[in-house]
Amino acid sequence: MSSELYTVFFGFTERPFTLSPDPDFLFWSKSHKRAFTVLEYGVMTRAPLTVVTGDVGAGKTTLVQQLLSTLGPGTTVGLISNAQGGKGDLLHWVLYSLGLPTDPQDNYISMFQRFQDFVISEYAANRHVILVIDEAQNLTIGALEELRMFTNINSGKDELLQMVLVGQPELRDMVTSPGLRQFAQRVSATCHLRPLDASETRDYIRHRLQHVGGTGDEISSFAIKLIYQETGGVPRLVNKLCDMALVYAASVERTCVGIDLIRELLADGLFIKTKEIEPREVYVLHNQISSGGKIAE
Repeated sequence: MSSELYTVFFGFTERPFTLSPDPDFLFWSKSHKRAFTVLEYGVMTRAPLTVVTGDVGAGKTTLVQQLLSTLGPGTTVGLISNAQGGKGDLLHWVLYSLGLPTDPQDNYISMFQRFQDFVISEYAANRHVILVIDEAQNLTIGALEELRMFTNINSGKDELLQMVLVGQPELRDMVTSPGLRQFAQRVSATCHLRPLDASETRDYIRHRLQHVGGTGDEISSFAIKLIYQETGGVPRLVNKLCDMALVYAASVERTCVGIDLIRELLADGLFIKTKEIEPREVYVLHNQISSGGKIAE
């Protein structure tokens, strides 16, 4: 039975545990609320640099999508995903994200002038520009230093350009490295998304089941405890295991996923997980970054 067919069996309006980021399913754990507060803080205060990190599948992209949905017409957004490369390559990505013309033959000076002129023209039209860079851990040290140089477009008390960097824990390590000390000093707000705890995992699963028209009891409390043990509370892993569990349940016409069914699924080897980095929540506001470039905890 396909995963699409179990929605009919359970009477769901759609699959509750897809792997694609979807703000409609956003579950506000304590960590997610804090991270979103940091993002909103960065936007409202026109912070030049905001950094959000978290393990793979923690829900970073979903939070960014939620943020973008709240921005008004006075904001021009350039969204960059999976940008790679060093100096010059990044500027091509930036121009493309803002809908500005770019050519492989362009030199750096002409591209930067085009970018700067655009930011200034948006400011003159009472709009400000936000660059959101997802998967920012893929950038080189040189590219991050280039982003710092972009902040020089800002002058006086007015911030013309803001940048939000979202990435995996490696990004945090890069930002705190000695070579990026000047970059770290321009970061106004940063946080690290941690996985869900046991009670949040329970509430998260029930929230998604109820969101698609379920009762929330389609997966038993004992099954949820085992799901938490196997996933460590990482939302994407929780989704993956729950989705397969519902397929298994529907295939044998069971209206509730029990712990025995989760054990059977695990024994069949259909759930593959990777070792996650031990999370540490970091929450910093108002430039609480030390002069040594370390993130205050």
